[in-house]
Amino acid sequence: MQRLRQELSRRGRRLLRTGIPIVQCAVAAGLAWLLARHVVGHPQPFFAPIAGVIALGVSLGQRLRRAAELVVGVSVGVGVGDVLISVIGTGPWQIALVVALAMSTAVLLDAGGVIVMQAASSSVLVATLLPPATMGGLNRMVDAAIGGLVGLVVAALLPQNPLAVAHRHGRVVLGQLTDALRGISAAMASEDIEAASDVLAGARKSQRSVEELRSALTTGSEIARFAPIRWHRRADLERYQTASTPIDRALRNTRVLTRRALAALRDNEQVPRPLPGMLEELAGAVVLLRDELADGTDPVRTREAARAVARRTTVRLLSETDFSMQVVVLQTRSIAVDLLQATGLGRSEALAELPPLHPESDQR
Repeated sequence: MQRLRQELSRRGRRLLRTGIPIVQCAVAAGLAWLLARHVVGHPQPFFAPIAGVIALGVSLGQRLRRAAELVVGVSVGVGVGDVLISVIGTGPWQIALVVALAMSTAVLLDAGGVIVMQAASSSVLVATLLPPATMGGLNRMVDAAIGGLVGLVVAALLPQNPLAVAHRHGRVVLGQLTDALRGISAAMASEDIEAASDVLAGARKSQRSVEELRSALTTGSEIARFAPIRWHRRADLERYQTASTPIDRALRNTRVLTRRALAALRDNEQVPRPLPGMLEELAGAVVLLRDELADGTDPVRTREAARAVARRTTVRLLSETDFSMQVVVLQTRSIAVDLLQATGLGRSEALAELPPLHPESDQR
């Protein structure tokens, strides 16, 4: 029963997250039919609601350009199919010819893959589902365009919250970074080779989450740019955009750090006493970054926390270690710089927070 309740709860949360897309599709389908039937005057505007729903399905997860391409593809496929089937009738060779010509037309228009494939599938629908004798001329081409445009308008006027998806994916990525830093800190403190190996295995799985975050930010930025009621979210999304690339680098540097820490533990290299604590502090800075991004505030606390660690990665700490542990110290410096950049600092500003590896007293 407990497992059943958990599963029902999970599915309920998933339904709530997709509530807005469901409402968008329902509204777009109804409006497209209404416009095509009662405003334009088509008796059976079959393609209008279909194109509206399909356009919304693309625009919700990808760029609006892809949705526009889909509208063009539907229009080309329906137009070519209507003209040819009304002349040559239906049958196996007619369907093959219609598909070939619809795709060729899309290619000649210098269209992308979405337009070409949508032209093919739409022409198949025309050739098999509703022959032109049941409807007039190019009505369905117009219906497809109406439905697609209605879908795009609905996406702009009834948009999702662009920050909701960004928050969800941001928490995952920053959580993985936090876990990796804390995990390798604990493994180094206890000189636990097996724990370090587990941390490395987990860190290697993080790249997919980074790509999902980037995709979510691209979609969110598009919504905030085209949907008037989401314009006030642009500043919050810009903070995520600013942080996304440095966070990616921080994860990559953490994987390098973990790999070298594992090698150092296997070679029985001495762990500098302050180093595990510094990595724990960096993990705390990542938690602060997560909270400040979620609150929509400038990440000033994150900046101070990362700066405090950066300033302690001195040449003395580096000189007390062997090769692999020296790499760990250098990667700690790199991660601190990444987090400083995630707060909005430029690279030169972030690097200026590091103590020099070659003190002036050693220079000629």
